[in-house]
Amino acid sequence: MDKKQIQMEKKILIIDAALEEFNEKGLKFTMDDIAKRIGISKKTIYKVFTDKETLFNEAVDRCYSLIKECEHEILTDDSLDDLEKLKRVLIVLPDRFKTIDWRRISSLMNVYPEIFNRIINRIDSDWEPTLNLIEKLIEDGRIRNISIPIFRLMTEASIKAFISNPLLIASNISYEQALDDMVDILISGIENKE
Repeated sequence: MDKKQIQMEKKILIIDAALEEFNEKGLKFTMDDIAKRIGISKKTIYKVFTDKETLFNEAVDRCYSLIKECEHEILTDDSLDDLEKLKRVLIVLPDRFKTIDWRRISSLMNVYPEIFNRIINRIDSDWEPTLNLIEKLIEDGRIRNISIPIFRLMTEASIKAFISNPLLIASNISYEQALDDMVDILISGIENKE
């Protein structure tokens, strides 16, 4: 294993530990907490990430990259029909991130607004594969001839509300359950039942 690969593995280990700490403690976790969790020195963490904000930015990029990898796997899975692909793509969440309480993301809004905006920008980007799938489903008569931009905006707005509004926490609804319910509502509204 070369030095670059070792450095990348260390970075991933730190990011994953930071996400676990965030899930347990919210923004109150420290670099010491991460160091204890993975058994390395705080100094080693600071060699990889200069500060908590840099770590959060890298975590956002890592999460998004893994989501896009999972999305690609779904879209290229020939064992799934196109409507099932759409359902799965809209709620795609890599297994390693399913334990994270995504409803806590709202805490970033006030302390790290740039990072929160980065997350929002990621939600708004790279929709082309999903939009192409929706177009195909319309052409095949599987879903009604809907306004694709409106469907996209509704989906984006729902996901943004799930991570920025405390209503899910107050209602004791998990992020995953909210995504499942969103997809059920959206798909049942567009599916061609003829």
